[in-house]
Amino acid sequence: MGNGMNKILPGLYIGNFKDARDAEQLSKNKVTHILSIHDSARPMLEGLKYLCIPAADSPSQNLTRHFKESIRFIHECRLRGEGCLVHCLAGVSRSVTLVVAYIMTITDFGWEDALHMVRAGRSCANPNLGFQKQLQEFEKNEVHQFRQWLKDEYGENPLKDAEEAKNILACRAPRMKKCACPLPKKMLQPCSSECHHKMRREIIQCTVGSVFKVSHLGTGQNGMLHF
Repeated sequence: MGNGMNKILPGLYIGNFKDARDAEQLSKNKVTHILSIHDSARPMLEGLKYLCIPAADSPSQNLTRHFKESIRFIHECRLRGEGCLVHCLAGVSRSVTLVVAYIMTITDFGWEDALHMVRAGRSCANPNLGFQKQLQEFEKNEVHQFRQWLKDEYGENPLKDAEEAKNILACRAPRMKKCACPLPKKMLQPCSSECHHKMRREIIQCTVGSVFKVSHLGTGQNGMLHF
């Protein structure tokens, strides 16, 4: 299936639905935990630990309420020296939002710097505008409490993520690695055009065609497809 998932930090990857079913790729990257966030999230493979969050890629979808359980799931995996894949359908919006919130919590980054860091590893990372607003509000109102909670719960972070993140921004951001995600940059923002719908259908057919029928999909608000 190809090496579609992208490494963001040691033990932390972002990918799409297809990557989450690729046993060879998961084994190669020592992935033991999968955080699955999309409309029909459910465990897919045996022998892996899952956190499944049903959520639509809609600006009105509240992801903030899932930040704490997601951060806990990712952090506990990484503290064990294991690998966690965070994925949605295309690995562009929902999964990226959760990873950005995690990076904000383990570093002193604001949401924009955290997103830039994610894009250094996965250039197609692009949360929808509603999720960006939620990250902005998280930075303004909650991230300091989350940082203290994480420290109280797990102690000092032995992974030296703050230093690693700063190095990634300094060294990798200017030459961002090409993302394996099939969405071209011009299609990353939601729109109502038929070309956007066509692109989304092609992605879904390629990614989940063996599990879901495209005929069962419906178009929601903001030009997004849901299943």
